[in-house]
Amino acid sequence: MLMKGLIFGMISFLVTGAQCEVSEVLTEVGSQAVLPCKCNPLRCSTAAIIWSKDKRGTLWRKDRSGLQYWGSSWMGREGARVQCPHAQFDKGDCNLHINAVTESDGGLYTCRVLDGNRFAENQIWLRVVQVSISPSAPLWGQDVSITCRVNPWPTEGSVSWMLNNRQYKLKNRISSNGEQSVVKETVTEKVVGNWTCVVDSTKEWQYSVALSVRGIIKPPEDDSVVYAALGSAITLPCVFSAGLSPEEIAWEKVGFGSLDSNNRPSLSSWDQSVTINEVELKDQGKYRCAGSINGKRLTRTMQLVVAKIVQTKRKSFVTLTCQLTDTSQDTEYEWVPAKYINGTLTVGQIQKGQSFVMEENWDEVTCRYYGKQGLLGNVTYHYQVMSAQSKENSKERSHNTGTIIGLGFLLVILLLVLAQMFRNFQRRKRIFQYPALETIVHTISNEREERERRNQTKKVTTFQEEIQ
Repeated sequence: MLMKGLIFGMISFLVTGAQCEVSEVLTEVGSQAVLPCKCNPLRCSTAAIIWSKDKRGTLWRKDRSGLQYWGSSWMGREGARVQCPHAQFDKGDCNLHINAVTESDGGLYTCRVLDGNRFAENQIWLRVVQVSISPSAPLWGQDVSITCRVNPWPTEGSVSWMLNNRQYKLKNRISSNGEQSVVKETVTEKVVGNWTCVVDSTKEWQYSVALSVRGIIKPPEDDSVVYAALGSAITLPCVFSAGLSPEEIAWEKVGFGSLDSNNRPSLSSWDQSVTINEVELKDQGKYRCAGSINGKRLTRTMQLVVAKIVQTKRKSFVTLTCQLTDTSQDTEYEWVPAKYINGTLTVGQIQKGQSFVMEENWDEVTCRYYGKQGLLGNVTYHYQVMSAQSKENSKERSHNTGTIIGLGFLLVILLLVLAQMFRNFQRRKRIFQYPALETIVHTISNEREERERRNQTKKVTTFQEEIQ
């Protein structure tokens, strides 16, 4: 090899038109690298081409006859990892393609083209970048390292970091040793997202990795806000990463104590959300869920805001007002009136503002409230339902009044009957004090009854004779 190098060097010195160019290529581990090299499009297929790498000898070469040779270290079970496609010769390209790049592939590559009496040499720095996170999926609150390795390291360039497309400025958490740059952080919601390693050499190159965290993923951060309409059902989320089995689950309303465990649907071991079947005004406030993973306590807090519509009457109009128990987030209100026409819900003109004047009888009116991030929630006022309830209450009151009057009338009759019975009893009691008088009265009564029977018998006999 030394003799071949000397001979080629002598040829390079003697041949006219020799030229040398230096370029740079950066690529990630596992990807394909394309190292550029130019040749005469008319004579590229008949030129001698040699690709070599520092300290590893020849990778690939082609003789003038067209025969190709590969270095043994670049051959694998699936064939050669390097190739120089003939199809690109017509374009004047004899680029070298390296498949499944490894970190050790980084270094200085040389392309030599001998075309008749013309000799060309190109040098290409291949820098292999690998961005990684350790541990790959940390828990909330756990220490994590984000590493950017570059082989070979750009001695005249620089390596910096970006987090979610913004420059990472905490220099005291970055260390570099000439082979890699490492950021050490504690996992919070502030460091979750895309970490980008920026390599600034002959030009700027960027390579990113996503920091995904295991733990409580819903809500994604503390002090999240959940909105619910008065009387509706709402689920307060507490979802852990899939596959986790948290222990010692606890739910509490901050300042009021723990929640009833019967409200937890227990859909899975990692979904520990709670459900409030019918939201009341007293349910508004801050809640906290907690669970332990491998002895580490994870918590998440959230705020429940209750929305309601208040009805007030002003002269001949009804005014509806949209109210929230916490207005620190909402910035705009929108009213959507609607009514049913032939079974179809028709929407009226949308109005802005916190209050809505019912100038006509809408079947329902929905209040939407918005924040800086968009729609926060809505609450609906059902006019027909309210009217029906009022009528039902009126009918119920009328029915109760009729029942009371009827019961009073029956009581009066019962008292009159009792009074009459008492008078009869008293009269009989007075008569029983004179036995002789009682006998006379009884005799007179019997005689009168006997006369009535005889008269009746005579009338019947006379009627029968007349018929005969």
